[in-house]
Amino acid sequence: MNSFISWVGGKKLLREHIVSMFPTNYDRYVEVFGGAGWVLFHKEESKEEIYNDMNSNLINLFKIVKYHPDAFIKELEFYLNARELFNEIKEDIKLKGLTDIQKATRFFILIKNSYGSKMGTFGANKKDMTKAIEYIKEVSKRLNKVIIENLDFEKILNKYDKENTLFYLDPPYFKTEDYYKDIEFNEQDHLRLKEALTGIKGKWILSYNDCEYIRELYKDYNIQEIERQNNLKARYEDNSRYKELIIANY
Repeated sequence: MNSFISWVGGKKLLREHIVSMFPTNYDRYVEVFGGAGWVLFHKEESKEEIYNDMNSNLINLFKIVKYHPDAFIKELEFYLNARELFNEIKEDIKLKGLTDIQKATRFFILIKNSYGSKMGTFGANKKDMTKAIEYIKEVSKRLNKVIIENLDFEKILNKYDKENTLFYLDPPYFKTEDYYKDIEFNEQDHLRLKEALTGIKGKWILSYNDCEYIRELYKDYNIQEIERQNNLKARYEDNSRYKELIIANY
């Protein structure tokens, strides 16, 4: 199935390839940098699944969709795809005193109606909100047994590591960290991630941008090159391919 949102760096175009590289046997699946969860939603359900992200608004959205889909849908019914309303919501979401459901619906609207899902500029694109709202109940059902966490990646790795665990990691790409709102991720974090993965008992698969720094950092692991279309640039450029790396410890 599809995710119910788009997200910066989302793996919609690579999810099938990534899942095809998964090992055949694992009991626990952990998505460490969850984002929109494109890989989680695409894969077959596992015995145990964990979704994690450090963005508190994103985590709140996933929890509300999981636990309170009806209240979420009811709140969404009053929103229109309009520039004026979009700009109002951008300011409203900063206010204190909003309920978790109000925060989640505002956050969802900003993602859905913004350019490139970056929540900054009104996208001025036709969105079928009725279809999006109807899909929420399917998403809620899929998330029913998924554990939702809001922890640093190192804590997640330590907490859920075992021999039959599969970690999928999609961190902010090297030198593109500024694209991710409200999340600080610097060169030291890239190094910390590599060190944390070094002693893992289970299996892990990691997606990154193709650059010499990352290639050198993970030179001792299985590195596969892959190329995809850059959707935003494809509107304006003929040559809009983007190279990425899929790295695994198996």
